[in-house]
Amino acid sequence: MTADLALHAAVGLLPVLCFLAAMRFFDSYKLVHLRPTLLMIGAGAAGAIASYWIAGAVMGASDVEFHFYSRYIAPPVEELLKGAVIAWLVARHRVAFLVDAAICGFAVGAGFAMFENLFYLRLLPDAPLGVWVVRGFGTAIMHGGATGLFAVLGLILSERAGRPGPGAFGPGLLLAAAIHSAYNHFFFSPVLAAVGILLVLPPLALVVFARSEATLEQWLESGFDADTQLLELINSGRFGDSRVGRYLTSLRARFDGPVVADLLCYLRTRTELALRAKGMLMLRESGFEAAPDEATRGRFDELEYLEKSIGPTGLLAIKPFLHMSRKDLWQLYQIGR
Repeated sequence: MTADLALHAAVGLLPVLCFLAAMRFFDSYKLVHLRPTLLMIGAGAAGAIASYWIAGAVMGASDVEFHFYSRYIAPPVEELLKGAVIAWLVARHRVAFLVDAAICGFAVGAGFAMFENLFYLRLLPDAPLGVWVVRGFGTAIMHGGATGLFAVLGLILSERAGRPGPGAFGPGLLLAAAIHSAYNHFFFSPVLAAVGILLVLPPLALVVFARSEATLEQWLESGFDADTQLLELINSGRFGDSRVGRYLTSLRARFDGPVVADLLCYLRTRTELALRAKGMLMLRESGFEAAPDEATRGRFDELEYLEKSIGPTGLLAIKPFLHMSRKDLWQLYQIGR
């Protein structure tokens, strides 16, 4: 019995972990580190615990049957719980590219599925091996894939809208819930449903990775050149004659001299850190691990001091010359953590 239980646990848990490990392996730029991945798995497991509490409360307080709940109520509830983690990551600029969105989404779904399979393993220890094959290769991959699609679509729509919000995450939530609900209906046999998930998800993941890496390479190339030119201009003796220099000079009518000087220092520090972050990504893509040194962390302390000195109005005034896209905010987070 112990050997059978171990086999059932392995079949129920390992496929989704292997798929997640493969996603991280094929991430050339290593955008998502191991510790955040483990945290996402834990967040997914916490979502599964919350979903079971909600299910018990709903079915205990109503005449809703389990089959109806699993097909029509559980999918939107569970996808909302998993998606909330991703929405928070996007809103906090913790993800910026399709590939890290997909990895984080799949990790959250994997954590949810692993807790769910462990729960059923404890509840149904004598279930045949076929049950765990379906749950491991079908249900678990479905959970990870649905949340991964939610993350990718939510990021795309957030960038188009300029900010995350219900309108950006709503379509992804509907899609994830629809996939989840369709899977729970078992229109075909559970084995065929699991095979369908395996046939659809890996090719889709390859498309996401290919598109994301192409976008990342383009962003690195164009951003690196722009940051280099701006830094060279700041450090040259011709900065006062440039468009940025003339703009900063014009701000003296609204700000004190020291504040204008801090604005220039802030612009230079942000640009230096942006270049450093892009350089780290390039090193990772080449197989080298680059970690921030103490000098770099000191630059972040300087940046924080300058932000307080400049104030919200000063930051707003210099915003046209800052890289404030989601990807640029993300790169500063990556290098500073």
